[in-house]
Amino acid sequence: MDATSADSAPRDGEPHPGGKLTRERMLACALEMVDREGIDKLSMRGLARALGRDPMSLYRHAANKADLLDGVAETVLAELTVDPNDTDWVAQLRAVARQFRRIALSHPHVVPLLVTRPLATPLALRPRGTLRPLEDILALLTQAGFSGADALHIYRALFGFLHGHILNELQEIVENPEETDDLLRLGLHRLPIHEFPNLRGLASVLASYDGASELERGLDILLAGLPTATTSAT
Repeated sequence: MDATSADSAPRDGEPHPGGKLTRERMLACALEMVDREGIDKLSMRGLARALGRDPMSLYRHAANKADLLDGVAETVLAELTVDPNDTDWVAQLRAVARQFRRIALSHPHVVPLLVTRPLATPLALRPRGTLRPLEDILALLTQAGFSGADALHIYRALFGFLHGHILNELQEIVENPEETDDLLRLGLHRLPIHEFPNLRGLASVLASYDGASELERGLDILLAGLPTATTSAT
């Protein structure tokens, strides 16, 4: 134990001046650190310092850093609510998509966790909170008349789109913000016109990118291509 931890640790039998350490409190602090400094700066030792605790006390609530990262993702996804009883499933999926975008933009450093952590953990071993949106969307769609298999396909299509949309929106696409010419502003003047005529021709569209509008247009295309509940049942 380092000097800082030793100084902040209570004597045997004494309550910690900061109160009882819970998993929820630990994860809330971890999320604050990730929001402020990014994933790479999060460590068990650094988190312990922020909480004024012995680092070993954190392992009662998270087995390792991977478990801690899963918990941070779970904390963020807890902000996403789905109403499985909404009779307008299309409107509900749009509401979920808009919520997800707002949450992701509020926690941009957590977005890589939302995208990659599920790929690193078998479904049944993931934190239960990360599975709640999936369960509720499956309930929403099966109650609307979709088969379970089609409901799962719709969920995967929706969140595959959302993950890609958010990662794209968080990218910096402007090379020279002060430049008024769209080709120069985006750096597209470097692309040979005979090789990339379509991309160069879309300079004004690319320069006027709006995340909220792009999301709605993407949802229009995605939802229009989904089967109806009647089609799914036949």
